[in-house]
Amino acid sequence: MSLPFRSLPRLLTRLLAGLALSAGLVSGAAAQARTPKPVSIALGTQVVNVTYPWLTLPIALGYWKDDGYDVRIVTTGGSLQAIQQMMAGGVDFAQVNSTGLIQANTENNVAVRGIMGTGVIDWGVGVPAGSPIKTAADLKGKKIGIFSLGTGGVPLLKGYLRSNGVNPDTDVQIIATGAGAPALEALKTDRVQALMFWGSALTGFQNAGMPMRILFDPAWRALPDFTFATLQKTIDADPAMVEAIARGAAKATLFAQTNPECARQIHWKHFPGSKPTGADEATLAKNDLALLQTQLETMAAAHTMNGGKLIGAMSPAAYGRMQDFMLKDGTIKRTLPPESMLYLKPGFVEAINNFDRNAVIAAAKACKGL
Repeated sequence: MSLPFRSLPRLLTRLLAGLALSAGLVSGAAAQARTPKPVSIALGTQVVNVTYPWLTLPIALGYWKDDGYDVRIVTTGGSLQAIQQMMAGGVDFAQVNSTGLIQANTENNVAVRGIMGTGVIDWGVGVPAGSPIKTAADLKGKKIGIFSLGTGGVPLLKGYLRSNGVNPDTDVQIIATGAGAPALEALKTDRVQALMFWGSALTGFQNAGMPMRILFDPAWRALPDFTFATLQKTIDADPAMVEAIARGAAKATLFAQTNPECARQIHWKHFPGSKPTGADEATLAKNDLALLQTQLETMAAAHTMNGGKLIGAMSPAAYGRMQDFMLKDGTIKRTLPPESMLYLKPGFVEAINNFDRNAVIAAAKACKGL
C-alpha cells in the first residue's frame, strides 16, 4: 500500500527525529563507556617515592587509563591499615607485606588474596657503623625505631628478636618514628639505637650520610614479602578489573627493569612532590636511582624465587615457607594451605603477562613518556 505524497514529509521528519534520538543514546552510552572507572590502591607509606614503580609508572604512562581505569594511590600507616581500608571498602587493592597477608588469613579470617608477588624480605635492622650493637642479642635493652606499629615489619622484627633470645615485649622498646628524615634524626639523636626498615629505606639513610651496619636473618632473603593484594570478594565481583590492574603493574615492572634511569625521570616529572631536596640535582638523582635499584633487586629476587618466568607469579611453596617461619617464631598460631591465600586461577598470571613485551622494552629504551 503506497502513502500519499503529502504524508512523506511528516514520515521523514519522524524518522530523522528517531535517528537523532538513537544517535544521542549511542553517543551518551559511548561517553559513559569512556569514563574511566575509579580504582584505589592502599600503600603503606606516607611518601610515594621512586621505589614503587609497578604502582606509579602505570599512572604516569597511562597503562591503567588506557584500559579504562582511573587509579589513585592512598597512603596508609602500614599493611595493617591498608588491609583495614580494604575491609572497610575504602580501597580496592593494597600493597602489603607477606606477614600482613598471612596474618589476615590465619589470625583474623579475612579473605585477603595475593595477586602478584613483588618482593622478597629485604628488611634489616640498621645501626650506625660505629655502634657497639653487632648482633641481634646486643639489641637487648635498646630502643628500635620502625616506620609505624602497623607495618608488616613489626611481626618480622619480633620474630627475629625472639629467635635470638630477646623478648620483644619486655627486653626492647619498639618506637614508631615515621620514615625518611624523622627516622634518621631519631637515630642520630639517640632517641632510638637502631632502625628496622626495608631495603630501599636503609639505602636512603646511607645516602643521607649515615654509614650503617645491617643486621638481618639470612633466611629472610629467600622468603616472599611485598605482595600486591585484594579481597576475594573484589575478585569475585570484577575479575576483569583485577586482571587489568595487575597487567598494568606487570608492564610497569618490565619498563622499570629495562631502563631504571628513565623510570626515575618519569617519576620525578609526574610526581614532583616526591622529588627529594637538600642537595644538588645530580646528587639527588644519583641517590634516588640507588633507591630504585635496591627495590628492583628485591623484585628480581622475588621473580627468581617464584619461578623466573612470568612477572608477578607467586609460588605457594615460598609463601608456605614464610608461613612456617612465622609459626616457628610465634608470629602466628596456626597455618592454612598457602594456596588459599593466593589468587592462583589457571591462566591468570599468563593473562597479566599478555602484553607486547617488545613494545614495552622499546618504549623504555627510548624513554617514551618523559
